[in-house]
Amino acid sequence: MNFKDKRYIVLFLSPTVILLFAFLLYPLIQSVYYSFTDWYNFSNEKTFIGLDNYRQLVQDPVVGIALRNTLILTVGAIVLQAGGGLALALLTDSVKRGFKFFRTVYFFPIVISGTAIGLMFSIIYNYDYGLLNAIMRAFGLPEQVWLTEHSSIYLVLFPILWQYVGFYFVIFLTGISKIPEDIYESAQLDGITGIQKAFKITIPLLRDVIASCLTLATAGALKVFDVVYIVTKGGPMNSSELLSTYMYDKAFNGQNAGYASTIVIAMMLLGILITVLLNKAVKKDTISY
Repeated sequence: MNFKDKRYIVLFLSPTVILLFAFLLYPLIQSVYYSFTDWYNFSNEKTFIGLDNYRQLVQDPVVGIALRNTLILTVGAIVLQAGGGLALALLTDSVKRGFKFFRTVYFFPIVISGTAIGLMFSIIYNYDYGLLNAIMRAFGLPEQVWLTEHSSIYLVLFPILWQYVGFYFVIFLTGISKIPEDIYESAQLDGITGIQKAFKITIPLLRDVIASCLTLATAGALKVFDVVYIVTKGGPMNSSELLSTYMYDKAFNGQNAGYASTIVIAMMLLGILITVLLNKAVKKDTISY
């Protein structure tokens, strides 16, 4: 590669590098700095306090609840979103008729905004005029308060997990379509069954796709905010609080941007840790086909 080629590479990469630094690296560096400060009401005064915010983070009982809920959501995203998308892709791949119909139906929830989904489910769970209590009344059953301290986290996570199953379904379906038919034809000559085909050929050959989807599922779970905030606002009694909603509450309601930045750093480290562990688990062994 001559100097002229390198010059063009630098020329075309420089806008991306500038944007990454301006909107990703620089804010991240600033957040790390803010996490060591007392910064109230977004004022110009920031007082360096060392590790006090991190000590508060460890001792904060609401952070414990938010961390538990975030981990529940992350596991749900990995198992139900990514796993459900893979299962639907494997089932749909064997469908000869109506393939485009299933792909459209499964993908459709993604095009609906999280705000609209949050509003829809807040109406469904409403005690006075919600759909669930309307069904209960129709069957002569007593009405229920659906969003309680014990049930709110699971009910509010249902629409989140449902919304993105189709996203991973399309990714896995695309990955399956790239697998050469010769492999399947050779396996059929050896008498392989449908289940064996999925577990011994398709899933091992999708290992890189699975690793990518696990990373996306983890990152997506940590970024969830809109649906939870609209349906429950983290309540009742902080029972459905996530790290993202608690960070928002501390930054804009508690007016403590320094402590909110500490929660952001914790979310980032948690995401990196989970992603590294999952990728190691997926790529740990080599499978012979």
